[in-house]
Amino acid sequence: MTDPNLVYTYAVLRRTPEAAAAVTHLRGVAGEPIHLVDPAEGTPQLAFAVGHVPAADYDETPLKAHLDDLDWLESTVRSHHAVVAALVGCGAAVLPLRLATVYHDENGARQALDTRRDYFLSLLHRLTGHVELGVKIYATPDITPPEADTGAGQEQATGLGAGRAYLSIRRRRQRRNEEAWRRVAQAAAHLTETAATLAVDRVAHSPQRGSLAGPGPGTNVGNDAYLVPAGRVDAFRSGILAAAEGIPGLRVEVTGPWAPYSFALQPEPEPAA
Repeated sequence: MTDPNLVYTYAVLRRTPEAAAAVTHLRGVAGEPIHLVDPAEGTPQLAFAVGHVPAADYDETPLKAHLDDLDWLESTVRSHHAVVAALVGCGAAVLPLRLATVYHDENGARQALDTRRDYFLSLLHRLTGHVELGVKIYATPDITPPEADTGAGQEQATGLGAGRAYLSIRRRRQRRNEEAWRRVAQAAAHLTETAATLAVDRVAHSPQRGSLAGPGPGTNVGNDAYLVPAGRVDAFRSGILAAAEGIPGLRVEVTGPWAPYSFALQPEPEPAA
């Protein structure tokens, strides 16, 4: 009989008493209890944090349909992140796995741990004691129309003719806008260099557009993740905000700390049967 459930994997972590205790209180994306799965062979230094979820929702075909449902997707992302955050909160070094990484059964999960054991251990060693912080840079240049011409300016505009005066104003506005964006681009590049000196690694994500960019004003021109020692979080945040202070047309958001999602390379899910 085919098992109606799949094994949903949330994270790779070192098996510790604290991690084992933490998962006993956790529930996953389908409300399922979370537990640890050890490698099939060798000393269980590693474990997957997993839960059993219905194949009717998480097998390849139904999952594709669910991913178009924004309410379902948001709920699943929140639940997935809650499990990872709880593991991080217990002090475990965690490699978060991508959303909906599933295996057909626990044997498949164990084989994945065996196959990539050394790789996972090296990543955990690198990320232990570090967190991820996000830095979003927004360009909000304060561009205003040229001041209304009065007196001699009106005479000049009249002399140019209405059409030529309009084009002259358009050109001046464009030059102001281009200069403002040039200054912001230079400031954003300097800010990125500053952030890199305060972190041990950086991943550049694509700038966000539309609703993903957030409710604030401006255009997202930088959307980077930084790997920062846990003890330097406050210094990183204050250093970035200080570097951005007083720069016209620049707005910066520092988010986190998070589990190091951007720095944990993901194992391939088991191919569907």
